[in-house]
Amino acid sequence: MEISRIDRINDPCTPSSTPAACCDVVTVPARQGLEAVDILRRATAEAVGPVLHDDGGGTLGFLVPPGTAAAWDMPGSTCTGTDGRGLTLAPEPPVEGSDWLLPPGEADLATDPAVLREALGEAARMIKAADSCR
Repeated sequence: MEISRIDRINDPCTPSSTPAACCDVVTVPARQGLEAVDILRRATAEAVGPVLHDDGGGTLGFLVPPGTAAAWDMPGSTCTGTDGRGLTLAPEPPVEGSDWLLPPGEADLATDPAVLREALGEAARMIKAADSCR
């Protein structure tokens, strides 16, 4: 089961049977990413879209709308654009050696890049504060 096109997901009039489109992926260290997921989920369930994690557990990948990579500038993270090459949202993870932390069926929206940037910043501050208490 595929979900609607990422660039149309925010439009409630778009049927969910529309084929999935490509999307960009923001990759962050797992600790920061998990904190950000918690922050986003506390804000609202719709604030976080599908999230991938690698099998080694070192990184998380937040799926964001196509074109995000062109303007992404968050230190400590990378944003990879697919340029229409087809990272699609399907039940099976799109990248070998990864799995869904939040699969497309449970998280139907791509994460808003501005909201993600804010959550990642807050997560980094929380981690820094926690580490300074040691």
